[in-house]
Amino acid sequence: MSLAKIRIGTSGYSFEDWKGVFYPEDIPKGKMLDFYAKEFKTVEINSTYYRIPNQAVFYHLNRKTPPDFEFISKVHQEVTHNRENAEESMKALHAVLEPIKSAQKLHGFLAQFPWGFKYSVQNLDYLGKVKTLSEETPLFVEFRNRTWIRNEVYQFLRDHEIGYCNVDEPNFPSLVPPQDIATTEIGYMRFHGRNTQNWWGSSGGDRYDYRYSMEELSEWLGRIRSLSQKTRKTYLFFNNCHMGHAVVNARQMMELLFRRGMPAIDGGAEKGEDEILDSD
Repeated sequence: MSLAKIRIGTSGYSFEDWKGVFYPEDIPKGKMLDFYAKEFKTVEINSTYYRIPNQAVFYHLNRKTPPDFEFISKVHQEVTHNRENAEESMKALHAVLEPIKSAQKLHGFLAQFPWGFKYSVQNLDYLGKVKTLSEETPLFVEFRNRTWIRNEVYQFLRDHEIGYCNVDEPNFPSLVPPQDIATTEIGYMRFHGRNTQNWWGSSGGDRYDYRYSMEELSEWLGRIRSLSQKTRKTYLFFNNCHMGHAVVNARQMMELLFRRGMPAIDGGAEKGEDEILDSD
């Protein structure tokens, strides 16, 4: 059975604490994406969750990346958390993303819903609304609450062509467990880390301060293969961005996949195999 193309990236790229871990110590902030794009071929834009910038930002992102680079933009918190003015928020997001959209580099929206967003018929209908507002751009949804783990949800997502985001996160009873669900022809996985101590009530930096061991990454190889057999393309994003953990683990996952005959499509790391595996 053929396997999907696998693209590995991180949830953001512009971090000062990546200097010395991934970036050179003296790299200007404006050169970070150029550097990142030499090794990775995809990235999540998390900043659009907090605020929608002006269009010039995406003009420069397009200019700094090769033609085959792929962006996934997180939708604004107005859409996923406040849920009172989704129409205007999505309209504004579409407008500012036009430079990368017209360059065919915008490959999806990620709607990350909070733990408090629980399964209900009303909330299920809201997902359909967000899909409509996404227009022709693929939409992926991430749930934090286990109440969404049910077959009727997966069927709804399939019927509406909404992608499902599989996650690795702390093993709490109310959170979503590890899965390999595909509801469209594109698979999606996010790795948040397993920081049980700081998950609840902490800032993003503390919550995602976690570096996976090789054994923990290896636990996902079977699920990645399974998801890749169901899709034509699969994204793996590491959101444990604190202190460059995401880059280290993304590189390690690339090597693990390569050893299993599931090579990721990427720019090609300059590190050798031993150096990648020893960076745990």
